[in-house]
Amino acid sequence: MCLIIFDWQPNAKRVLTLASNRDEYYQRPSSNAHYWHEHPHIFGGRDLKMQGTWLAISTNMRLAAITNFRRPDEKQYARSRGEIPSHFLNSKLTALKYAEQLSDSEYAGFNALFFDGEQLVYCHNQKDIPRQKERNDDKPYRILPPGQYGLSNHFLDTPWPKVQRSKPALQKIASEADPKLISDVLLNALQDQTIAPDELLPNTGIATSFERLLSPIFITSSIYGTRTGTAIIVEKKSEDSANFHFQERQYQEHAEKFTENIFSLAGKKQSNTN
Repeated sequence: MCLIIFDWQPNAKRVLTLASNRDEYYQRPSSNAHYWHEHPHIFGGRDLKMQGTWLAISTNMRLAAITNFRRPDEKQYARSRGEIPSHFLNSKLTALKYAEQLSDSEYAGFNALFFDGEQLVYCHNQKDIPRQKERNDDKPYRILPPGQYGLSNHFLDTPWPKVQRSKPALQKIASEADPKLISDVLLNALQDQTIAPDELLPNTGIATSFERLLSPIFITSSIYGTRTGTAIIVEKKSEDSANFHFQERQYQEHAEKFTENIFSLAGKKQSNTN
């Protein structure tokens, strides 16, 4: 997955509103969102090559998502980043405890979001890259305060063009109550194929032509592009239960050509352990 925008309001009825695009090689096998046979409490899409996921939720009121961190790296990693969300959804650790114990050396570069029913935590494994001093977040994980955020293939809220272009969609749904309408607005916004001008492209160590290809919110090419769009809305019913609206679009190499499935799921929080 290469882009996530989300509105986190822990004290509101609509706790979390999230929309994402997953970018991947077209030939890599994956499955649509479903309940996993061996882990029936997990619901989400699945990478069939490594059996991990880019975004999934669970019936015990947890959510996890991951994006790649783009930087040159020739090291070979035995473990897939897609197992990080899966392991969290199978864990009883709080989001913060899980982020604290997560290895930063066994996986290629990643960003991750973990929601445990109470807190939303962001983490990454890029300890060797200097951060902006004004962010005051030298740890590779942190509990997020309320707000609207964008995450692509660099640190949270790094102002890449696709992040800057997509985040305003969160403002458009501020007064909307219908989950389907909210999801449609966000997913439609994530179909934007505008290519960023060269002067705004990030410098991540790859060729400018490739940076240009990856710069739109919705990516298309002959072998790689946006394959899945997902919107998830978490609405509190009580302190220990919530409803999940899960809307997924599976694209056939074009923004205008997709199949869509909509799910309504109930979540009940279980006791987390430290």
